[in-house]
Amino acid sequence: MSDPLPILEKLYSAVVADVLDTLDHRHQTLGANLCAMTPARHVCGRVFTAKAEAMDTLPAEPYKLEMAVIDTMQAGDVLVVDAGNNLNCAFWGELLSTACIAKGVRGAVMTTCTRDLWALEKMDFPVFAIGTTPADSKGRIDVTAIGEPITIDGVKIKNGDYLLGDADGVVIIPSEVLDETLRLAREKVAGENTVRDDLANGMPVTEAFAKHGIL
Repeated sequence: MSDPLPILEKLYSAVVADVLDTLDHRHQTLGANLCAMTPARHVCGRVFTAKAEAMDTLPAEPYKLEMAVIDTMQAGDVLVVDAGNNLNCAFWGELLSTACIAKGVRGAVMTTCTRDLWALEKMDFPVFAIGTTPADSKGRIDVTAIGEPITIDGVKIKNGDYLLGDADGVVIIPSEVLDETLRLAREKVAGENTVRDDLANGMPVTEAFAKHGIL
């Protein structure tokens, strides 16, 4: 498949999660505490990973790898940060979002906090996080690796995987099953549309499920 993004943009996380279940990839959804902190709450794109770790001293070169990850990402990427569910500081904010928008980066997903919501709420850039705080990350958390495999909430994630997040949460699509996932997801959406019509016309739920096998 040449460019999966036009297809992903029309899908939603629940149907993709269901399809991945059928493909025996049953642990692909990130934790329920991770949600959109911005009005823009639909994100999809190619995963670019980073790992951030807590610290209690000021680094010699603050933000070094955090800046490097922004400069390295390409259009179509979504930054995914494993920060160990750190609630002590804000890893993300307005200026980094501005830099990402200029590069065509499609969003940021992180297991830590963000800030500058007064500005992020005016930007068309989805930020998924586990909380908000005004505290800066400097001397509290720092990026220690970029582009390496990470694990968040038991989900193994690597560069080149794809991600879809929306109001329900975030699901990771392994690159090796991307094409099959998108094909089956489109089929399932079409099937759900038919089921919805039958239910709206009064068909009993048990009958609709027996007919379509979708619920």
